[in-house]
Amino acid sequence: MELKVKKLSPDAVLPSYAHSFDAGMDMYCNETVTLLPGQISKIKSGISIEIPDGFVGLCWDKSGLSMNHGIKMLGGVIDSGYRGEITYGAINLGKEPYTFEKGHKVLQMLIQKVEKVDVVEVEELSGSDRGEKGFGSTGK
Repeated sequence: MELKVKKLSPDAVLPSYAHSFDAGMDMYCNETVTLLPGQISKIKSGISIEIPDGFVGLCWDKSGLSMNHGIKMLGGVIDSGYRGEITYGAINLGKEPYTFEKGHKVLQMLIQKVEKVDVVEVEELSGSDRGEKGFGSTGK
C-alpha cells in the first residue's frame, strides 16, 4: 500500500517506521510546543496525507512519552477523505512541563482497514452471557 504525503512546510518530517516490524509510523511535529501540566494543545505536523479509501489512520501514544512524561494523544481518527493538515491533539497528564521540539516524534499512526456496517434500529437485542454487566463485571 502507498501513503501519499504532501509537505505543507519545506522542513516538515515525513512519517516513517523506526523498524521494519513496527505497526505504527512515527509522526513528527513541525513546531515547538510546550505543554504545561493539565494543558491541552494542538500540534501541527506540516503535512497532509491521502489515506486510501476503505482505510483509516489511527493515532496512538508513543509509549515513552505516555509512560515517562504523562503525554496522552487526543482525537486519534484520520478519515480517508480528509486532506487538511494533520494536527495532533495532546494533553499533559504529567507533573512537569513537556516541550515538543520541532522535528520530534509526537505519536504513532496505524493505517487499518475499515469495515462499514449498516445501522439497523431494533426493538430488542439478542441475549448473551454477559448481558448488561459493565465496568469491573469480569473481575480482577
